[in-house]
Amino acid sequence: QVHLVESGGGLVQAGGSLRLSCAASGLTFSNYSVGWFRQAPGKGRDLVARISWTNSATYYTDSVKGRFTISRDNAKNTVYLQMNSLKPEDTAVYYCARDGARATYLSPINYDYWGQGTQVTVSS
Repeated sequence: QVHLVESGGGLVQAGGSLRLSCAASGLTFSNYSVGWFRQAPGKGRDLVARISWTNSATYYTDSVKGRFTISRDNAKNTVYLQMNSLKPEDTAVYYCARDGARATYLSPINYDYWGQGTQVTVSS
């Protein structure tokens, strides 16, 4: 059975940093692309970053480019999201998800396994 577990969220002041972790069990993460999404209250779930399984190519949404870094540690079966220079608008629940290769990787429907989410709150 596949499980994804996020950790590392919390409350931080604007300009601060957090590192989110997504640990997988029941699958070998290195065989899959993985995305980090976020969902703010009353809004949709949007892709923030993605790392490809083939060559670790990365994607970032424009609002986080230069501030967030996605990476993977295959030995630990874990994907990370390093978030620097955090802004209040980064406040959201952050989810990791396995890319199920069903559709465009930008869409949540492309992802077939999800973690439970971790809350990130950035105060101004």
